[in-house]
Amino acid sequence: MSLFIPDFDKTVVARSADAELVGKGGPVTNRLLVDSPATGGALSSMRVTLGRGANGARPHHHGNSAEMFYVLDGTAQLLSGDQVVTAERGDVVVVPPLTQHAFAAAPGEIADMLVVITPGVERFEYFRHLERIRYGKVPPESLLDVQELYDSYFGTNPVWDAARA
Repeated sequence: MSLFIPDFDKTVVARSADAELVGKGGPVTNRLLVDSPATGGALSSMRVTLGRGANGARPHHHGNSAEMFYVLDGTAQLLSGDQVVTAERGDVVVVPPLTQHAFAAAPGEIADMLVVITPGVERFEYFRHLERIRYGKVPPESLLDVQELYDSYFGTNPVWDAARA
C-alpha cells in the first residue's frame, strides 16, 4: 500500500449558497461542493438530495476510490457488494474501492446525504454529464465512453434490483 499525500496548502471552504446545483427540480439534486483539484486530489464531495423513494446512482464501482455516505436526513438504501444497507440520519456507510455500490432513498422516504470520494476524482463534470443525459442532450450510452475518466464503472446487481423492485 502506498501513501497518498495530497498537494494543496490552503484551507478549502465550500459555501452551500455558492454551490452549483445539478438536477434541481428533479427527483435527485446534486449540490457540488468540493472537486478534486481544490484538494490536490485528496477528495471530492457533494450533497445529494433524493426525493421520496428516488433512485440515486445505479450499481457501479470505482477502481481507485472509496466512497463515504453520511445521511444528513431521511433514510437511504445503499448497496455495498451484495449487501443492501438501510441508513438513517447520522449513519455513515463507507464503500471500499472496487466494491459495487448504488444508492437511493428508501421506499416512501427522502434521503439527504453528504458524499465524499477519496482519493478524489474530478467529479463535477461527471454530474454535468448526467444532467445532459437527463435533458436528452446526449444519449445514456455516452457514459460508457467516460467510465475510465471518472473512475465509475457500471454494472448490474440482482440483489439491488430485488431491493428496489
